[in-house]
Amino acid sequence: MPIAGIQALGAVQQSGYADVSALMKADGASDVTGATGATGASPVSGATFGATMTGAVEGLQQLQSESKTLAVKAVTGDLTDIHDATIAATRAQVTLELVSAVRNKGVDAFNEIMRMQA
Repeated sequence: MPIAGIQALGAVQQSGYADVSALMKADGASDVTGATGATGASPVSGATFGATMTGAVEGLQQLQSESKTLAVKAVTGDLTDIHDATIAATRAQVTLELVSAVRNKGVDAFNEIMRMQA
């Protein structure tokens, strides 16, 4: 059963906002699956989530660096098209919000699992 929010991440990646392809994969799967009757949910390791977040943060840092460089060029007058700086800043902002939301959901899920085990 695909989750609509995960499919939306694919649209963000295709429009060039960030390299979130790692977010689309969970142990090689193309979609996130829920519980399947008596068999339970498909296992996803913590290392996969960690590697995914590392890749997302690295992509975010690259976008922020590009945005900063274009902002400096805009201020010094070396930038020919101000729209490039605006688009880069918006991409960095949207990517930061996406990575933060995914991280927050991961932390919430971890906390919920810990509450269930207590």
